[in-house]
Amino acid sequence: MSAIALGMIIFAYLCGSISSAILICRLAGLPDPRQHGSGNPGATNVLRIGGRSTAAIVLICDVLKGMIPVWLAYQLYVPPFYLGITAMAACLGHIYPIFFQFKGGKGVATAFGAIAVIGWDLTGLMMGTWLLTILLSGYSSLGAIISALIAPFYVWWFKPEFTFPVAMLCCLVLLRHHDNIQRLWRGQESRIWNKLKKKKEMTEKEKNQTEKEQRKDKED
Repeated sequence: MSAIALGMIIFAYLCGSISSAILICRLAGLPDPRQHGSGNPGATNVLRIGGRSTAAIVLICDVLKGMIPVWLAYQLYVPPFYLGITAMAACLGHIYPIFFQFKGGKGVATAFGAIAVIGWDLTGLMMGTWLLTILLSGYSSLGAIISALIAPFYVWWFKPEFTFPVAMLCCLVLLRHHDNIQRLWRGQESRIWNKLKKKKEMTEKEKNQTEKEQRKDKED
């Protein structure tokens, strides 16, 4: 392993360790995503507790955490095998962040960012697979699982030299989703639409409660 490859692996892990979900929720005055919703500091959970705009910012930041280090390593002519290790390091940083007591997310968006460096055609296929699965099933986790299963075949079709590194990365994502796989198998996984509906109903209840309290204060 060259010094450049080693340096990029360390850099990727440190980038991944910057938990955008936790930091952005703090800046937005939202609850800690590790203690609310599903307990996962990722874009999907931020969508539940903070809304679409905040979740979109988290998603973009998580994608960039995987994209930037792998792109830099690619520009520095790091061999494909070590590019895969660099991508895994970014995901491991997201999953086990050194800056946040090693309690992180599941690495889906970060893995997507790392794979997206290979090419826009592959990126489009990955996004299409993920979105289509979610729209048809309503399960965010299933979208990630299906995308991780199919990604190595997409890569083999477009750029076969990166198949093994991408397969390693996808195995990491699948391992991180083992609890979701069990819940899906048992029929216990919650659909994202149901959670958003519950959040909306809770918000309306809180709004009505606040209005009642304000009326009561005026009457007093």
